[in-house]
Amino acid sequence: MILLLALHLAQAPAPGAQGPKVFISADMEGVVGTVTSDQLGPTGFEYQRYREFMTREVLAAIRGARAAGAGEIVVADAHGNGENLLIELLPAGVTVVRSWPRPLGMMHGIDSTFAAAIFIGYHAGATNPRGVRAHTFSSATLADVRLNGRSVPEGGVNAAIAGHFGVPVVMVSGDDAAVEEVRAVTGPVEAAVVKWSAGFHSARTVTPDSSYRLIEAAAARGVRRARELRPFSLAGAVTLDIRFRNYRPAEVLAYLPNVERTDARGVRFVGRDILEIARFLQFVTNYAPNLEP
Repeated sequence: MILLLALHLAQAPAPGAQGPKVFISADMEGVVGTVTSDQLGPTGFEYQRYREFMTREVLAAIRGARAAGAGEIVVADAHGNGENLLIELLPAGVTVVRSWPRPLGMMHGIDSTFAAAIFIGYHAGATNPRGVRAHTFSSATLADVRLNGRSVPEGGVNAAIAGHFGVPVVMVSGDDAAVEEVRAVTGPVEAAVVKWSAGFHSARTVTPDSSYRLIEAAAARGVRRARELRPFSLAGAVTLDIRFRNYRPAEVLAYLPNVERTDARGVRFVGRDILEIARFLQFVTNYAPNLEP
C-alpha cells in the first residue's frame, strides 16, 4: 500500500511548481464507507483504517488538482480533533492546517490568493432527515445553523468563507445528501458521490479504490472549471441564527451584549461579515471556562 502511494506521489509536480493555488477542506463523515463512530474517532475500532481512507481521498484530490495544473495546495484537517490526516503520506509542496481552535474553522488558511476550494468527506446538515451522520459543526449541541435566515450545512458556511475571498468551491465529495446540499448553495460544482445514505448510521458505499478514482477525476474537472464557477458570497453584514438542542447554551450566550436570545433554544448574532461569523462559531463550539493551558 505504501509503495502504491509512493508511486502516486512520484507523479506530483516538484515543490514550488507554478499554477493556481487550491485549498482543500477535509472532513471524515463523508469519507467512503464511514457510517458510525466506529470509524470517526481514536476510540473507534476502525478509526486507524479510516484515517488512511481519509488521507487517500485527500491524496486523490491533490492528484486531480495537480493534473489540472494546480500549484501550491493547502489542506485543512477539519474533522474531530483536527489531527486525522497521516501527513507523512502527503506529497511535498502541500501544507496542512491541524487542530483547534482556529479563527476560520474548517477553512482556516484560505485567502484571496487561492483560485479554488475543494471539500472532501463532507456530510449533510443538522436539519436534513437524510444523510450519514448528518449534523452541523456539533452533533451534540447544535440543532440548526442559519445564515441570513437560510438553514445551511457546514458546506454552506465554508463556501461563504471561501466566497468572502472571491474563491469558488469547485468540487465536493461525500454522500448523496451532502453533495445535494452543497450544490444547493454553490451551484452545479463537480462532485464525487462515494456513498448513498440509507439512514443516519447506514449507507450503500463504493469501495475505497473506486472513491479515489471518482475524487481524482472530479477534482481535476473542478480545478479546470474554476474560472467559470461563481463564489458563494454574502455581501455586507451577516446574520447568524443558532438553535441549540438544550436551553442553557442559549441562556448563557445571551448574557453577551451582542447576542440576542430569539427563543428558548435559539440565539442571533450579527457579524460585520462572514469572518466575524466564523470566529463566533469557533467561540460557541470551543469555549469552556476550564480551557488549558
